[in-house]
Amino acid sequence: MLPTLTGCHNDLRWPLSRPFQTSFPRTLVFFDLETTPLEPSWGDIIQLAAVSGDHTFNVYMMPEVAINKRTTAVTGFKVNDGKLLQDYNSVSTVTLHQALTSFIAFLRSLKQPVLLAAHNARQIHRNKLEKVLYRCALTDQFKQLGPRYLDTCQLSKALFPGLGSYKQNNLSYPFLGKTDIAHNALMNARALQELYGRWNPDQESVIQCSF
Repeated sequence: MLPTLTGCHNDLRWPLSRPFQTSFPRTLVFFDLETTPLEPSWGDIIQLAAVSGDHTFNVYMMPEVAINKRTTAVTGFKVNDGKLLQDYNSVSTVTLHQALTSFIAFLRSLKQPVLLAAHNARQIHRNKLEKVLYRCALTDQFKQLGPRYLDTCQLSKALFPGLGSYKQNNLSYPFLGKTDIAHNALMNARALQELYGRWNPDQESVIQCSF
């Protein structure tokens, strides 16, 4: 079963609070992924989610390797009787190829071009996403969108130097007053969008942290 794309077309542009005044305005899309094992640089992707204003995208995939007990304890994900569970609730899964094809379709449904924002996008998210796109022979389709990335971890360091930690869950309390950040890609993507809105970054900072 393929995922459902929710929301209708809007004109969300980056930064969120005002139009981005350049010759190439981009729609901002916040995304996150969950992997097993926990090390996202090499683990299987088991959840891919994205938000852009009221638009949401969320899919789950069955991992190719077993989910170890440590990962289950931290994330709540486990496989039981051939089903993927998240916090003891069964979730519908799709193949990796279906997930990526649907993700590309979701991005195409938005005003083009797009800017993909993730915390540690430069070190983790871009590499992981583009590896599986290549594996599924979807690189060309993805590149047709002309996407760029925004690393919100790098952005937070540029905007607020001297903080003790720049992990997303450690940024949520001082800026949003929230402490409960789950290992759920959709919740994290929504929280990142909210953080970005609270930061209200200037145009130059966003450009410097984009690639």
